[in-house]
Amino acid sequence: MKILAVGDIVGKPGCTMIRNFLHKVKKDLEVDLCIANGENAAVGNGMTRSIAYELFEQGIDVITMGNHLWNKKEIFSLFKEEKAIIRPANYPPGTPGRGSIILDVNDKKVAVLNISGRIFMENLDCPFRVIEKELKVIAGITNVIIVDFHAEATSEKLAMGWYLDGKVSAIFGTHTHVQTADERILPKGTGYITDIGMTGPYDSILGVKKEIIINRFITHLPEKFQIADGPSQFNGIVFEIDELTGKTTNVNRIIINEKF
Repeated sequence: MKILAVGDIVGKPGCTMIRNFLHKVKKDLEVDLCIANGENAAVGNGMTRSIAYELFEQGIDVITMGNHLWNKKEIFSLFKEEKAIIRPANYPPGTPGRGSIILDVNDKKVAVLNISGRIFMENLDCPFRVIEKELKVIAGITNVIIVDFHAEATSEKLAMGWYLDGKVSAIFGTHTHVQTADERILPKGTGYITDIGMTGPYDSILGVKKEIIINRFITHLPEKFQIADGPSQFNGIVFEIDELTGKTTNVNRIIINEKF
C-alpha cells in the first residue's frame, strides 16, 4: 500500500498546485490514500467549506489540521458534516472535531491520527500521553496507522518518532513549511520524516511575501501577512507500507517546483 502525505497547503497558490499536480502524482506513483495538511489553505489561515470540498474533489482523502484550525468559523460546521477533516487529538475533551479517522482502503482499514506538539506552540494536553491512549483503541482495529505530528521543534518531532517506532506505520511532521532531508525507516519499521514541507509559493518565507517577514524581523512591528506571488512548489512524501505487518518498507520525498 502506498500512502501520500502532502505538505501544508498554503493559500490559493497551494490549492492551484494541488489542482495541477495531485492527480498525476497519484497516478504515476500508484497512490492508495492521500493525506494533506490544510490548516493554511484559506488565504494562509484556516479552512473554509469551499476549499475543503475542492481539495476532496481533487483527490485528497483526509485533511489534517493544526494550530490555525479555528481561524475560520466554518470549521465548526465542517467538523459536524465532514468526518474526513481531523484536528490534533490533544485538544481538551469536549473540543469540536475528532483527532483520528479510520478508513477502508483496498479492503484494509487504515487509521490517520493528528497530534500537535507543545514546544513554541499552544500548551495542549501532552501529545505523548494522548497518542498512547488513542493507540490503545486504534491498534485493536488496524496495524496500518499514519500520524501527522504538527509541531515546531525538531527535537520534539524526533522524540515522537522514536517514541512511536514500532507502534505506528509512519509519522510525518508538518507546520514548519520547510521540507527536511531526514526521511528514513526507524529500526522497528516506522517510516519517519521531521517535516514534509509546504505546498505553496516557492519564493517566499513559509508562503508569505518575503518583504513582510523581513520587515517584521527588523522593526518588530506587526504587519498583515500576505501570500506570496510567483512560482509554487508541491512537497510531500510517499510511504510504502506492508499491509500484513503494518511496517514501512520504503520512503520517498516528493519535490515539484514550478521554477525549475
